Amino acid sequence: MSDFIQHDVVIIGGGGAGLRAAISLAESGLSIALVSKVYPMRSHTVAAEGGAAAVIKPNDSLEDHIYDTISGADWLADQDAVEYFVNEAPKEMTRLEHWGCPWSREPQGKVAVRPFGGMKIERTWFAADKTGFHMLHSLFQNTLRYPQLKRYDEHFATKLLVDNGRCCGCVAVELKTGKVKTIAGKAVIMATGGAGKIFPFTTNGAIKTGDGMSLAYRAGVPLKDMEFVQYHPTGLPGTGILITEASRGEGGILVNNEGYRYLQDYDLGKPQPVDSPAHPVKRTMELGPRDRLSQAFYWEREKGRTIKLPAWNNIDVVMLDLRHLGEAKIDKKIPFVRELSKNYVGIDPVTDMIPVRPVIHYMMGGIDTDINAATTLPGLYAAGECACVSINGANRLGSNSLTELLVFGGKAGDNAAEFAKSAKDLNVAALTQQGNEEEARVKALMNDDGTESIADIRTAMQSSMEDGAGIYRTESSMKATAEVIAEQKERYKKVQVKDHSGAYNTQLQYAFELGCMLDVAEALVHSANARTESRGAHQRLEYKERDDDKFLAHSMAHFNADGGAPKIDYKDVVITKWPPGARTYGKDSGLKRK
Repeated sequence: MSDFIQHDVVIIGGGGAGLRAAISLAESGLSIALVSKVYPMRSHTVAAEGGAAAVIKPNDSLEDHIYDTISGADWLADQDAVEYFVNEAPKEMTRLEHWGCPWSREPQGKVAVRPFGGMKIERTWFAADKTGFHMLHSLFQNTLRYPQLKRYDEHFATKLLVDNGRCCGCVAVELKTGKVKTIAGKAVIMATGGAGKIFPFTTNGAIKTGDGMSLAYRAGVPLKDMEFVQYHPTGLPGTGILITEASRGEGGILVNNEGYRYLQDYDLGKPQPVDSPAHPVKRTMELGPRDRLSQAFYWEREKGRTIKLPAWNNIDVVMLDLRHLGEAKIDKKIPFVRELSKNYVGIDPVTDMIPVRPVIHYMMGGIDTDINAATTLPGLYAAGECACVSINGANRLGSNSLTELLVFGGKAGDNAAEFAKSAKDLNVAALTQQGNEEEARVKALMNDDGTESIADIRTAMQSSMEDGAGIYRTESSMKATAEVIAEQKERYKKVQVKDHSGAYNTQLQYAFELGCMLDVAEALVHSANARTESRGAHQRLEYKERDDDKFLAHSMAHFNADGGAPKIDYKDVVITKWPPGARTYGKDSGLKRK
């Protein structure tokens, strides 16, 4: 029989959004369970490098930040959510400073900001190039002040508890012992991050497997806008490790195999001298939005103007040139870029150019939430990359996501606290029964005489996603991928878990994660195939234009409990003050496809 534990609110995920929610809940005086499959300081927030956006300088305005975000999202963002986000951002960033985040400073002592992709004005706060690391430290150390917060580190949530139409907690496996625990609460906040590992080449760490998205999906909450997956234009070959956008914000440029600054061909602004003090609005180019830069790489490769690296199976790359910045500036502003380049590709950016290529980085889609971080399942809230509120729409602007963790993590905490305080008592008997049933399922998975390899299924899934749902997509490629995913879901029913031990059974964890990834991949490819237009990060070769008449709407993927393809329907985008317009960064609208 599984252990039964009860708190007021259960948070699943211990990264930036989960910790920010925990602080809000603790300030409400509630008992909190923080369930995380890793120690919180190993959450993926720690890997974010470049910065977090908020209006702070006199040459900036809330209106400018709102417009940059909405236009960058190719008008698929909900404008009420964007307005709320931008207005709350400076308060959250200042609060985090008071909690100890060491923002980088100008010589006179004011908070420094740097330019970032898609932001026409400098508004990205940073802590050198380890911003996520310092933000996560500041949040985590502040949670230690609250005795009512109980952490369940290295506990893998496998099921949401739903009783009488509301979410009432989760079932989790303690990885250290294999013990199954029923952790109940009057409200639940999902903060489990993204799902980049459904693709083979990603900046995401191994823990980014879409667990929370899958749990909500199976519980009946739709996944919204899953077709929009962001490629970051500068990942290291072989590993996918991110070379932060800050490297371009500080003046780095991209060149092809001719040494040519090719982005000037793609309506991303006129080239300026690399040592120019010109305002960023005059120097878009490398600081254009991530979807446009990644698409430009695709066309450079089609034209044969990329570089093949024999050391990495002839992978295609372009070069990021930082040499003109000089050693002093590199070591002060982007020291981690130099460290990563030396350690993983043997390149010192002070003297040599860095080979880079687009790499899967962020999921714009996720669990459908409203502006209050609430889902359609009463008692369930979500924040961070696992959620889709939606402020990111079809393309997230760099540096908005770290701020989003704070704004909507806090919002989720506030509203979950309000819900929990007024909610009826839990039905302990019903929840205990669900916990026992889930324990039996877990044991059956370990004792099953399966025949299918976890690694083989995962590789087939990842390869098909790369082939069919990459930077550019076609109906035939996506249908082929959908067939592969359906086949892997059938194979997964016979997955083999040879390890039957309790303590740190990584094979069992990989089996859990694989099931989650297949759910997310399924929702993504079916959502993508249904959207017959090109918008932001979703580019169809046979439908080259944006279609606002049919698709100024959020896709909603609904789980099919019978095992078939998900149902896809649509929900209107919220438009307040900014009607859809041309998305321009250079002299013409749109990216030229040469």
